[in-house]
Amino acid sequence: MSIDGQAELELLRIKSQGLRVALAVTVGFCAGLVLGDILPFLAPLFAVQFLLASRRAPTLSQGLITLLVSMLTGALLVGVTGMFGERPWILLPLLWLFYLACFTAQGRQPGGAGPALMLVIAIVVPMLDIAQSELGESIVLVLVKAVGLGLLLTWGAHALLPDPAGEQAKQAAAQPHEQTLVIRQAMASATILLAMVALCLSDPRLATAIVVPITVASLLSQFSLGMSSRTALGLVLVNLLGGMAASVAFTLFELRPTLWLVALILLLVSLLFAGKAAIGNASGKIFGGGLITFVILFGLGVSPLPTETPQLFSSRIAYVLFAVVYAIGLAALLWPRARVSERRPQSV
Repeated sequence: MSIDGQAELELLRIKSQGLRVALAVTVGFCAGLVLGDILPFLAPLFAVQFLLASRRAPTLSQGLITLLVSMLTGALLVGVTGMFGERPWILLPLLWLFYLACFTAQGRQPGGAGPALMLVIAIVVPMLDIAQSELGESIVLVLVKAVGLGLLLTWGAHALLPDPAGEQAKQAAAQPHEQTLVIRQAMASATILLAMVALCLSDPRLATAIVVPITVASLLSQFSLGMSSRTALGLVLVNLLGGMAASVAFTLFELRPTLWLVALILLLVSLLFAGKAAIGNASGKIFGGGLITFVILFGLGVSPLPTETPQLFSSRIAYVLFAVVYAIGLAALLWPRARVSERRPQSV
């Protein structure tokens, strides 16, 4: 195939991937609202992670394993939180170990959806189990339903918009780093995330601010060793753009709370972010994070959680800014420095 033909095929694949993401977000979010889910943003959030992790749909066995692992992980975290919820000196180190394992897995094999999925579960479970103990549904059931619907959305999007030529697009190989550097980075990231989770659990004003630790986890997953200041600035701006888009979307929803308007808003905004996120490079990861921020914020705005959601929504934009500044600042201080030989090839 000629170079021009390959470029056209790659462009078509990117467009198909962006449409899959936008379709999954729109359908998944609206389905969550119709079904009355407590957290309608979880299923589209998981679908976005599955879709952006690979341009090829997960197999049935991979989906079943993911569902089983999510159920077991959620049940384990619920048990640990219930057992040690009033003893934070035990609960927090256990959460730190779990975050460490997830960030280490991300560092060893970048791009997979599994570690990011586990991080979200390990944030949602303790925060809802402690701060929202009056929820009617089991937290594990909420998570399993969301993961299952996320997988169905992923398979449905691939069925409607199959990858052109039926081939998997080539992904850019991530820059390898020393094992010790990956572990040190994971330890710093786990500490940064744990400190934010602990703050949210200890401060009543942040008890329902799930968006803060999830944004921190998303940003830490987007960072890379040796990231330039320009890329870091892009992370801040795109995540704030996701927050502002959620603010505008929620304002429109308050004016006319109808399902068709929600679907239209979701489709337009997700297309805006997904088109860039589908590219798959560093810029794509940034826009994928912005889309996740939008989905979470807008989802919390329309969620039936037992809080004063309309009054609190405006403050959640400030939460996003706080999470971005916090994550970038502490990552710059605590992350290990990549060696020059890793960032710059040696001259022959």
